[in-house]
Amino acid sequence: MYFPIYRPRRLRADANIRRMVRETTLSVDDFIAPLFVCPGEGVRREISTMPGNYQLSVDELVKEAEELKGLGVPAIILFGIPEEKDELGTGAYDDHGIIQKAIRALKAEVQDLIVITDVCLCEYTSHGHCGVIVDGRVDNDKTLELLAKEAVSHALAGADMVAPSDMMDGRVGFIRNALNNAGFEQITLMSYAVKYASAFYGPFREAAESPPQFGDRKGYQMDPANAREALREAALDIEEGADIIMVKPALSYLDIIHSLRNEFDHPLAAYNVSGEFAMIKAAAAKGWIDGEQAMLESLLSIKRAGADMILTYFAKEAARIL
Repeated sequence: MYFPIYRPRRLRADANIRRMVRETTLSVDDFIAPLFVCPGEGVRREISTMPGNYQLSVDELVKEAEELKGLGVPAIILFGIPEEKDELGTGAYDDHGIIQKAIRALKAEVQDLIVITDVCLCEYTSHGHCGVIVDGRVDNDKTLELLAKEAVSHALAGADMVAPSDMMDGRVGFIRNALNNAGFEQITLMSYAVKYASAFYGPFREAAESPPQFGDRKGYQMDPANAREALREAALDIEEGADIIMVKPALSYLDIIHSLRNEFDHPLAAYNVSGEFAMIKAAAAKGWIDGEQAMLESLLSIKRAGADMILTYFAKEAARIL
């Protein structure tokens, strides 16, 4: 009816007009870089399924953090690979554990970089599950105390933000209370509020050396079929004191990110997970897609869906371009 008076192509005619009317922009300010820290010295071990990402000893971690900071990336999130694992994941809340050492080194040597820590037990337990096992199942309530100990231990070491990823019921409130009681009211809490039992975590489990040794995590991570449940989970975490809520994974759950953005005004993060990263890298290596353009388009789609920040293994690569 409006043609030829209105021609949408007029606003696509060249790069400058496209820039002027662009609705969504991607910035280095949006990125949080996940990093894996391991024992040793001078260790920089590439993760085979995640090209350009490494298991790093603390000294190499500091160098990587400096480089990310230099590129303008405002924050990193740490995942630990302990020297030893046990049934209760004691390395997670050991004041001399790998993450605690990493936090102290980063705070001593890298200025003006937000250090976030993943709070979970799966990287530290011999069975690879995210909590205490009782009669073959993860005991939710027994796990809460250990998660709180872990979060407080990270805060004592100097973390700026803690991010519980375990999906135990009630853990946000439990951790918030523990931090407050320990004098860490200023520590930010970013909750993995909506974390699905996804097939896209495979490369991460190689990187963090944390696959479950029996069963799976479907008993506590969300069913990919459920969308309304995501709103309930996020509402609970906000009520319990989460400062930031997160959706994980991102690309297969853009509808969930969009729903949460419409429902809540809390800052919203999305985790562009290892499998999403690996798919683009693998297809680009085969010459099937333009890897750089696919990377930027996928990150832009997460931002367009409503995410304020993106945890992504593309952080360094995308920051160099942007």
